[in-house]
Amino acid sequence: MRTIAIIGGGQAGMPVAFGLLAQGYEVTLYTNRTPEQIRAGRVMSSQCMFANALDVERRLGINFWEDECPPVEGIGFALPHPEQPDTKAVDWSGRLDRIAQATDQRIKMPVWIEEFAERGGRVVFEDVGVAELERISTEHELTILAAGKGEVVRLFERDASRSPFDKPQRALALTYVHGLEPTPDYSRVSFNFIPGVGEYFVFPSLTLSGPCDIMVFEGIPNGPLDRFKDAQGPQDHFDRSISFLEEFLPWEADRARNCELTDAQGYLAGSFPPTVRKPVLTLPSGNIVLGMGDAVVVNDPITGQGSNNAAKCAQVYLDQILARGERSFDREWMEATFETYWNYAHRVVSWTNSMLLPPTPQAFALLSGAAQQPKLAHFLANAFDNPPVLYPAWDNLAEAEKLIQITADLPVTA
Repeated sequence: MRTIAIIGGGQAGMPVAFGLLAQGYEVTLYTNRTPEQIRAGRVMSSQCMFANALDVERRLGINFWEDECPPVEGIGFALPHPEQPDTKAVDWSGRLDRIAQATDQRIKMPVWIEEFAERGGRVVFEDVGVAELERISTEHELTILAAGKGEVVRLFERDASRSPFDKPQRALALTYVHGLEPTPDYSRVSFNFIPGVGEYFVFPSLTLSGPCDIMVFEGIPNGPLDRFKDAQGPQDHFDRSISFLEEFLPWEADRARNCELTDAQGYLAGSFPPTVRKPVLTLPSGNIVLGMGDAVVVNDPITGQGSNNAAKCAQVYLDQILARGERSFDREWMEATFETYWNYAHRVVSWTNSMLLPPTPQAFALLSGAAQQPKLAHFLANAFDNPPVLYPAWDNLAEAEKLIQITADLPVTA
């Protein structure tokens, strides 16, 4: 039995832990919070997962909320008119071929930890620093650090060649609400882009108290949407959320007129720089640790890819570990495993980072063209499930114009 340690009980590490356990590996999960602490804690993220990422969970038999979670059936995009802020200059939506879903991680992660133990995995609740990493990496054939936060994450070296930003590009906030009016025709992620101010998007989810919606605010630092960091508790945070909608997005404020916060822990604010780190950490002893998920590739939430990247990274790492057989998990293998994931993730990172900058001519042509061309809207909506399909059009105007022409002749899947 090969011995594997996974540090971090989240969206990236847990699927690997379940997959290895099912194949007879001896897996130990290290996490610093018990299921009870997670359930009673603050919301941790927004997490709209598209079909390909959900398939990872389905294959492992850990998709426990399939029938309970409200569906996300499409993607919408709106751009306020620069001279008439009560109207939209661009407005479109496209259906997803397969539904997306979002489950509050305060529901998901405690059940996964408990199920992992029930299936025979070993769970250790402790904070992991350098000393603990030394011990764990000595006791196991492979140690994977899948935690997204904490001092040990910062031990992984930043990859400057793959990290164009060295500071946060947005002030971020989440507000979980009950009572939001649904969008017409079908449910969706409703994206709103306000040039010079920031972005707001909202989508259905499942939380501890039932179906809800997650509001995500992305404010340009020191601008009018950077308003949450000094909020005085949950009600003040909620009031600031609604006041922003009333000032900048009246159509979204109309939907939110009967909203309330889901619970006293249903809000979050903060910021971080989008960062890619080198995947192998060398400890003082010479032992090596493999990073995964947000430990090595952390994106701004603006494209909603965080949980999707984590699940897809988990599938790559699981496949590579199983394919390794009895051979050692050396540095060369670790770096090659990460590069296999990066072959996919680099497009996601490029797309996400581009959305934090003023739109390029090709991006504007695609996003505005979708308002007149439903088949293009359908294509762009489904690209959230597999962002590399946006390329080369997303970074080349001639290719964007070609894509616009091609999609004019594509059949739309109902």
